[in-house]
Formats: sequence, C-alpha cells, structure tokens
Amino acid sequence: MPKPSDIITTVAGLMNDSAQSLYTNTVCLPFLNLSLDELQELYEINGIPVTNETSAAIKIKAGINRLGFDTTPALPSDLIEIQQLWESTSGLNQWTPMIKKEIIPHYLEDNTTISMFLIWAWEHGRVALIAANADNDLKIDYTASLFNTPILIKDINVNLPFTNVKTYLEYKTAALCAMFIAENESRAVALDSLTGTALSRALGIPIKGMQSIVTRRRPFRHSFKHRGVNY
Repeated sequence: MPKPSDIITTVAGLMNDSAQSLYTNTVCLPFLNLSLDELQELYEINGIPVTNETSAAIKIKAGINRLGFDTTPALPSDLIEIQQLWESTSGLNQWTPMIKKEIIPHYLEDNTTISMFLIWAWEHGRVALIAANADNDLKIDYTASLFNTPILIKDINVNLPFTNVKTYLEYKTAALCAMFIAENESRAVALDSLTGTALSRALGIPIKGMQSIVTRRRPFRHSFKHRGVNY
C-alpha cells in the first residue's frame, strides 16, 4: 500500500524536480489531499465495493428518536450515505430490515407506543426514528469514506489503506501541481490524460470483481403482475 511521501516523490519526478527543491512534501500535500477527495467521490459514484461498510450494533435507548453525528450514541464518523438500516431487540442479534420513508408520519409522533422502530427517515443530517418503548439495536450498511483527509504532514509516511490507487494519485496530484503551481497548462493536460488511463485501471479491477455477483431479477412475464407478490 502506498505512502503519501512515496506518491509525492513521484510527483516531484513528473515535474522534473527529483531533488524536491520546489515540490516538497509540504507544497504537494494539499494537492494530494484534493486528489484523494476526488478519488473518494469517483469510487462512491461507481459503487466500488471498498466504500461499503457495516457498523457495529448501535444501542438506542427507549424514547430516543434521533441518531446523528452529534448525538450519543452517534453515527459512524466515516459515514457518507446510508444504504440500509437494520434493527433488533437489544442484545438478540435478530436483524430485520427497516423501511426508509421521506418523512416520519405525523400520526406516529405521539410517544413510545411501539417496541420496534420499523421505519426511518433522513432529516437534517440525522436518522429520524419512531420513539420506541424498549431498547433496540441498529446496524447500518453504508457508503464509507475511504481516506481520512486531510492527511497531515506528520502522517505522510503512513500507508494509505487501499491498493491500486498509487498511479492515479501520482498523475492526478502532478496534474494539479502543474496547473496551479507551475501554471503549465500543457503539462497539466498531458498529466491529466494519464490520470484518466490510470483511473480506468483503478476502477476496472474492483468492477471486474463485481461482475461475479449474482443479481436476482424480476421475471419479465405479464402474469407476474397478478400473483399478489410485492416487489
């Protein structure tokens, strides 16, 4: 797995500064962080499995109807987007899926009248729940942040957590340095072209693995509409 310092060393070489007299770790690091943030977004958009994560069980006390980054307990700090919520009576590990709603129905706001949540909504950056009259556990399947950015100068010799990203990060960071430090547009364009090729490889490897995942599709038959099956 690559280290930020190794990537910056290559960036300096791509900028004809192998001695790193100009393209030092301190100078290049902000552009490497920008490249990492962009790669994160590209992986999220393409649904790359390395962004998938499942939380540990989160105990929600009776009467609680909100779960956010600023609550206790809190949402996972690396959560980008929720894929699925699961619930279980606290401590039993008997997980059932919850149904997402746009808004919690108002007729369910009257207090702790149920023992399970059943539904949830995303409101103001928090998970909104129906307050239950018993403790329940939540488990969250979610899209997670890959990189803990911004990387600080003290962490440039710490391995990044994923493989197959080094070439992309080298070319992308160098392209940004060429554009915004050297102000050399032609070099930036050339490096960005190499970035595109490296990105295709970086995305292609996990996507190839995703192609082996079997997906159950609905039968394309008119009669299926009349069998009383809900999909």
